[in-house]
Amino acid sequence: MAKEEHAIILDFLPNGYPFDKRPLHKRMPIAQAFGKENLVLLELAPKKDCFLQPYEEVYIGEGKRDKIHHILGKIHPSKLTETAKTELSFVITDLVLKNEQRFMQFFNTAGPINMRRHQLELLPGVGKKHMLEILREREERIFTNFADLKERVKLMPDPEKTIVKRIILELEGNEKYNLFVKG
Repeated sequence: MAKEEHAIILDFLPNGYPFDKRPLHKRMPIAQAFGKENLVLLELAPKKDCFLQPYEEVYIGEGKRDKIHHILGKIHPSKLTETAKTELSFVITDLVLKNEQRFMQFFNTAGPINMRRHQLELLPGVGKKHMLEILREREERIFTNFADLKERVKLMPDPEKTIVKRIILELEGNEKYNLFVKG
């Protein structure tokens, strides 16, 4: 699996987790973040005296990092702070809108999983009818953006919201197939 290069801060706890029973001077600051490429939830250890803001993008790749000392690992959505849980859908929505072509590529190239199931049907609110209509429309010409998809596929659920919902479902780890979250 490719490593994340950049992450978006969801929450920053300068004094570590509130449930940490160690004395304040022994606690380590923690940042909860969302990886931009693999779309995973991460727990990061910021550098000493570094203060992070929600929505701030930080470099977490190889080599010299400005603000992050090391990556503690991936975390499950249930371990997110209330602030991070609130920010998560905003951060994912923003990422989906800023990378519209990446997600349009999915609508333009998604294929069958097996004889009975298609990748498009794994999206919340997309059933056989929508799937068949998307396939029919993309055969005529590929979709250029979310607005084009909404216009050509009648009664299609909002594509951005559909993708955001799917990413959150995949983060929870109960899905058999991952379309967007890697690792």
